[in-house]
Amino acid sequence: MLAPETFLTELYVVVDDFCQAQPPRPPRPGPDPALSPSEAVTLAVFGRWGRFPSERAFWSWADRHLRGCFPRLPSRPQLNRQVRARHDVLAAVAVHLAALHGSADAPYEAVDSTAVPTRTLKRRGRGWLAGWTDKGKSGRIGWYRGFHLLVATTPDGLVTGFGAGPASTNDRVLAEQLFAARRSPDGAAVGLPSLGRAAAGPYLADAGFAGIACQARWAARYGAEVIAPPQPGTARRLGRRPRRWIASHRQIVETVIGRLQSEVGLERERPHTIGGFLARLAARVALHNACAWLNRRLGRPPLATVDLIAW
Repeated sequence: MLAPETFLTELYVVVDDFCQAQPPRPPRPGPDPALSPSEAVTLAVFGRWGRFPSERAFWSWADRHLRGCFPRLPSRPQLNRQVRARHDVLAAVAVHLAALHGSADAPYEAVDSTAVPTRTLKRRGRGWLAGWTDKGKSGRIGWYRGFHLLVATTPDGLVTGFGAGPASTNDRVLAEQLFAARRSPDGAAVGLPSLGRAAAGPYLADAGFAGIACQARWAARYGAEVIAPPQPGTARRLGRRPRRWIASHRQIVETVIGRLQSEVGLERERPHTIGGFLARLAARVALHNACAWLNRRLGRPPLATVDLIAW
């Protein structure tokens, strides 16, 4: 197990190396932020541990324990503003951490989606994120209001790409955006660094991503081969053995989504701004990938995160 300070140091070194390699941002008016981009990103990622039920709880813990590492730790509102301003860097760091784990050599990637509720349907009004969220239905929780999250993972459980749309967005629409952005040599070139790079092999998905026309289009336009069982009610049929093979090999993405929901607090997400949601989502994915990367360095299973830190 690692001490929290050791984990922070390891994470900061990787984040700082990445940030130093990026082109500098244009200068902005006003005083310089209290934290450097590397420090803000590191704290944003570390603050997503499930032991911190809220941003207030994390800031209180950091104020008591991390002043030696971050002597210029600002107030909680200032820290949150700095983190929201760096949501694109957080997304790029999350994908970079997967690349450090060798995600580019994965024989395939598993793709799935999940509901991210942000507001109960019993409350009146449209909520904080009107225009960004809407009403959708999930097989897990039923009707909800919020986002529809797409996640792509390697067989080891590394998240290589992620993106969200309104709750009513179809799985195939999200997949099309993923494949289109990944066709670019750099996802950041189209303003979507969280979607990552194209997979070296095929994509395994469930029936929600299936369709003869769309699968053929994805292969022709983006070079993305999607293997998925046919949707119920169609004339296409797939034998029991191929179905079991697909289900067993794509089980990893369901496991990862479950960990994002429970261990790093995605199921507690109740955002007030789109910038805050994107920053916290990227920080959660970055924490998941950072734990897998450190576990590999320590000779542990990639997803063994419960006892990684000795709190």
